Amino acid sequence: MVNKKDSIVTVKSSEMLYNFLEKNNLHKKDFAQMIGVTLSYVYNLIDEAIPFSTRSTTIERIATVMDISPEEFAEYKIPQDPVLIDEATEFIRSKQKENNLSTVQFLKSFPRKQRLEMVDILRGARPIPLDWEEVSVIAQVLGIDKEEIYEFWEARLKQLLQSSGFNIENNQGMLNAIFSCCRNYVQTKL
Repeated sequence: MVNKKDSIVTVKSSEMLYNFLEKNNLHKKDFAQMIGVTLSYVYNLIDEAIPFSTRSTTIERIATVMDISPEEFAEYKIPQDPVLIDEATEFIRSKQKENNLSTVQFLKSFPRKQRLEMVDILRGARPIPLDWEEVSVIAQVLGIDKEEIYEFWEARLKQLLQSSGFNIENNQGMLNAIFSCCRNYVQTKL
């Protein structure tokens, strides 16, 4: 009698990574930049010269780029703090899906220096940028009007102001004037 547990074949994490890179024709250097590690580290992971990472941040970044759940890696330990995916991230993911963009295609559309930040946004570890030009690049990559992503940027800025001690209710008039100017600026830049 064959034990069910014995019949399950598990693929090593390093092999999963290698297969993904080969299947997607993704250069190891590009992948290293996307997950925030060195090229030699990626080679060492694939060659099993070092044990596969047990650092949750690294595994989550790898999983995000691979479009899989981090739990698919045996080395992954679920963090104590839950990951909160905000509305902006959900919006970006939905637009990515609408455009039939794999995560690799999506990430390759950004300048190299912005790819790691985008990985962290997609995995819920970072909110959308405050820098409007960076948000504009996201809109451009997704092929949407900047006005569609503007509301998420505005909500992010309000969140920052509030967490810095700015009383939104007491300063509603000032805030409305600021955001009116911001909306006008976005509309004139279309």
